[in-house]
Amino acid sequence: MTSLLDLSLAEARDGLRAKDFTAVELTDAYLGMVEKHRGLNAYITETPDLAREQAKAADAALAAGTAGAMAGIPVGIKDLFCTEGVLTTAASHILDGFKPPYESTVSANLKKAGAVMLGKLNLDEFAMGGSNQTSYYGPAKNPWKAEGSDADLVPGGSSGGSAAAVSARMALAATGTDTGGSIRQPAAYCGITGIKPTYGRCSRFGIIAYASSLDQAGPMTRTVRDAAIMLGSMAGFDPKDSTSADIALPDFEAALTGDIRSLKIGIPQEYRPEGLDPEINALWDKGIDMLKAAGAEVVDISLPHTKYALATYYIIAPAEASSNLARYDGLRFGLRVEGKTLDEMYARTRAAGFGEEVQRRILMGTYVLSAGYYDAYYLKAQRVRARIAEDFRNAFKTVDVILTPTAPTPAFGIGANMDDPIAMYLNDVFTVPTSLAGLPGLSVPVGLSSTGLPLGLQLIGRPFDEETVLRAGDVLEKAAGFSAVPSLVKG
Repeated sequence: MTSLLDLSLAEARDGLRAKDFTAVELTDAYLGMVEKHRGLNAYITETPDLAREQAKAADAALAAGTAGAMAGIPVGIKDLFCTEGVLTTAASHILDGFKPPYESTVSANLKKAGAVMLGKLNLDEFAMGGSNQTSYYGPAKNPWKAEGSDADLVPGGSSGGSAAAVSARMALAATGTDTGGSIRQPAAYCGITGIKPTYGRCSRFGIIAYASSLDQAGPMTRTVRDAAIMLGSMAGFDPKDSTSADIALPDFEAALTGDIRSLKIGIPQEYRPEGLDPEINALWDKGIDMLKAAGAEVVDISLPHTKYALATYYIIAPAEASSNLARYDGLRFGLRVEGKTLDEMYARTRAAGFGEEVQRRILMGTYVLSAGYYDAYYLKAQRVRARIAEDFRNAFKTVDVILTPTAPTPAFGIGANMDDPIAMYLNDVFTVPTSLAGLPGLSVPVGLSSTGLPLGLQLIGRPFDEETVLRAGDVLEKAAGFSAVPSLVKG
């Protein structure tokens, strides 16, 4: 029999319903891997007792015929989602000891669908970073290693713990959040699938905010079908979130027809900058050929404001962060460092509680919002953002989805780029435009680099058309036949 750990989410779901194994057995298999690979630092908080309790409840629901779509599926929850009664840290010292009295809508939806929570996953502090190296709890490690090297690699960020856990079989699936690429880029680095849905598709209620006009939750899984199943349980209208879209939720799994013969695939010339890694370029060409062979028509397009996207993002996101993070003052919850006065307590708490990258972004954001600079930076960035969104709208008049690389390089070594924030920010160069426009973006593993590290391609779709993105991604995934796993999984 195939190992329980080798099953996809779809296969595990079907096996549970066929009574081939129980949710408790499946959960225990994953809890064993969580314990075995603690060295990857993928989890901040493990919840084995809760997981077994939820697995027993899933088995009872399966026996009674009342099971939800995710019944018995062991998942990890990024530690940015508030979980009632369970430590929630956002990987920051400033939230020491914080156990929310409420549940985020996304994790509540998964719980209602019967999912089993294995624990809370590591991330960049407050989701600020592209490599999972800014976590107060230390960096998560990529389960992949370059051929001939034992050096530890980053899993990407901010959802690096989620990506590492899914890749290393420490969770069957995981939640992530994506502000500028934080689902898609780590998915590419760890050889898994990740989708950032359209802004508004998943509720932001109970997700600790970074940049409110950009943050969006999504699933991180092994396959496109798994992502479609999990997204269907995570998404939906929520009156507690004013940006939640009150539109019908489609059957994402049913959209995976395997037929893309009518689709037009856009290839943006601006995503081939001078100096693009030849391996990434070759992978992109390979993806184009695969979609052509499946009957899709490839169309060259232009997204002329792409070159301004990164600068625009690093004005808007820190500006929103400086506002969102003002609430962490040591007064009501989390860390408190006493001072002689209230102002001194605020200053000491925030200085001790926030890491260097978070402090950098708060300072950047406060600067661009300050008198005299608001018009020059923030308002101008908002105008450029509108132009970037317009570029996509114009492109989607002639194409159905857009194919690009997900990241400009494979995963890099832990410690690299930490003294050069600009180099770190460039890791999101292909994912940020999609976020600024609020569009769905899917990363699919397609191949390996010359050093044996996973590489991914990204599919971008129209607003609230995740179905077409997933359909094309499913075809790309099958054509690529990516089956490689990290060596520690083989062992």
